[in-house]
Amino acid sequence: MSLVLATQALHEPEIFASVQGEGPSMGVPCTFVRLSRCNLACVWCDTAYTWHFTGDERPHRSGETYERKSNQLTLSETEVAERVSALAPRRLVLTGGEPTLQAPALAKMLQQLDGFTVEIETNGTSPPHPALDPLIDQYNVSPKLAHSGNPAELALVPERLSHWAQEPRAFFKFVIATPEDVAEVDALVAHYAIDPARVFLMAEGTDSETLRAREKWLTSLCIERGYRLSDRLHIHLFGDTRGT
Repeated sequence: MSLVLATQALHEPEIFASVQGEGPSMGVPCTFVRLSRCNLACVWCDTAYTWHFTGDERPHRSGETYERKSNQLTLSETEVAERVSALAPRRLVLTGGEPTLQAPALAKMLQQLDGFTVEIETNGTSPPHPALDPLIDQYNVSPKLAHSGNPAELALVPERLSHWAQEPRAFFKFVIATPEDVAEVDALVAHYAIDPARVFLMAEGTDSETLRAREKWLTSLCIERGYRLSDRLHIHLFGDTRGT
C-alpha cells in the first residue's frame, strides 16, 4: 500500500512546514501533507492540480487541466512518515484533495509517527474509517455549498452531516462568496443542530484584496449569528502558491 500525493515541484511531494492558514488552528506551526485526488469538483477550488487532470471534464472556472504525471506522486507510507518526522512542527495537517479517500494508507503512515497531534481537512462526505478515526485529534469539515458547483446529493450527505454535527472533534468551515451563501449555512446549522461556536465562515478568494473585501461584510454576519470568522493567512503571507 502507498500514498498518492500532490507535488510542489517536479517529483517533489507537497510535504512542508508552515503555519496553519485557516480554521481553529490558524497561526499554529504545522507540518502539512497534501494528498492527491478528490471525489468532488469545486469550481473555485484553489488546489485543482490535485484532481483536475487532463481528460477530466468536470468544470473549473480557470478552464485549466493538469498533467497527472507531473502533479501526482506515489510514495510508501514509511517514506511519507520519515519526511514528516524530519520537519519540526509536531502538529500534522492532512489535506488535499480529499485525504479520506486514502484512509487505510494514511492510518498505516500515522502509526509510524510518534508525538504528533493530527488534524485532517475533509469535505465531510466520507464516513470515518475505523483504522484512521482513532488517530485523528481534530476534523476540519468543510461541506460544499451550492456555489461550489457540486450537486447537493454528493456534497451534503445527510447521514454524514448528522455524524459530524455530533462529533466533538469536528469543526465546520464554510467557504462563502456572497451573503446568500450564509443563508444556506444557517439552514444547515439549524437542521443538524450544529453549535454555532464550532462554525467558521471563510471568504472565498485567492488574493488579499478579494479576501479583505468579503471579510468586511462577512464579519458582521458572524457577529449576528455567533459564528467564527476564518481568514486565509497563508494567502496574505505567501500568495496562492504550493507548499505554503
